Amino acid sequence: MAGFNVLNFVDRQLVGSLAPLLMADLQISRAQIGLLAGFAFVLCYTVAGMAIGIAADRWPRRAIVLGGVWLWSLMTAVSGAARGFADLAAARVFLGVGQAALTPAALPMLADALPSRRWGLATGIYYAGLPVGTALSLIVAGFVAPRFGWRACFYALGALGIAASSLLALVREPVRRQGAPPAAGRASGQSGAAQAFGATARELFRALRERPAFGLIVAGGACLAYASAAAIHGVTWLVQERGFRFESAAYTAGGVAVAAGLCGNLAGGWVADWCARRWRGGRGWSLVLLTLFFAPFSVAFYLLPPSSALFYVCWFVSSASTVAYFGPVFSSIQEVAPPQVGSSAVAFGLLVVNIAGVGSGSWLTGVIGDGAGLTAGLLASVGVTLVGVPAFLLAARRWPR
Repeated sequence: MAGFNVLNFVDRQLVGSLAPLLMADLQISRAQIGLLAGFAFVLCYTVAGMAIGIAADRWPRRAIVLGGVWLWSLMTAVSGAARGFADLAAARVFLGVGQAALTPAALPMLADALPSRRWGLATGIYYAGLPVGTALSLIVAGFVAPRFGWRACFYALGALGIAASSLLALVREPVRRQGAPPAAGRASGQSGAAQAFGATARELFRALRERPAFGLIVAGGACLAYASAAAIHGVTWLVQERGFRFESAAYTAGGVAVAAGLCGNLAGGWVADWCARRWRGGRGWSLVLLTLFFAPFSVAFYLLPPSSALFYVCWFVSSASTVAYFGPVFSSIQEVAPPQVGSSAVAFGLLVVNIAGVGSGSWLTGVIGDGAGLTAGLLASVGVTLVGVPAFLLAARRWPR
């Protein structure tokens, strides 16, 4: 599943990796790049994710993942034929629907296959797909686009995804945790499916009402996702405001993303598990510590000149911060949500995190970038992460027993 998440993020991040070329060829703005990376993708991604999450609590999850991989890979290839903003936006909408199938099915499968003490690390490894996928997206953009054009990047990755889907034959469906609803197929007809969806939705909203730590973790996670999404403008910022050539910016950003991202993912998951073993609400406390640690490095990165050695040190740590929260946030959701709505809880978390965080972060940073420069927009994104600290503090203090 981690391998499919790598492919997921390669395809998802390609718009940001190719942004300077897309802006020049298709005559689109920074704010429109933000919309393509954000709301054009996440609105359908999150809405479909909720429905798919409820289905994944009752239907075979491997088949759901297979359908998603096929759809998003096809839409990646279709993106290569775009003639303007509207064409890319339409493809991104359906790409979002396909990618919505992966995480709500994959994370509960990991939770069913592993003991709870390993959830933070396992989720961190799964979300290593973000830095690895981002790095590969940048490397593909830096190598393929100058030689064969940006359209070839979309065509090649779409074909790769369709071919890779055959590997799902090697994945077994794990036995669901005790307390989870049985896999469906028993509910016959439309009324049975509607009853199953309704029951799961009621359980989910009851969990939100009775377990406030659940909602607080999701709200704080959205603040962290805002800054992570703002970083989609990183290559454009390096080229337009820090004087890098496109190839150099793409290759360097790719190298930093994979090295720092892997460190951030694994460190974030490890810190979450370490805190969880020592304190009640430890995963919530881990998010407080990680947020306060990373913020100064991100501010320094956006302010320092590239001629300074500290620029690259802070770049590395700041890049790690954009992914370090995934393990703690989603392992926290798995811990505080009832097992019978595990997939639905993950899907709800993705809905809020993506709409409030990813959609807003990429778009508003682009809007600020068009008006006041991307440096101002990226610095503002660091401030948003600090808004999540009180939510994590409250969640840690109200952690369910």
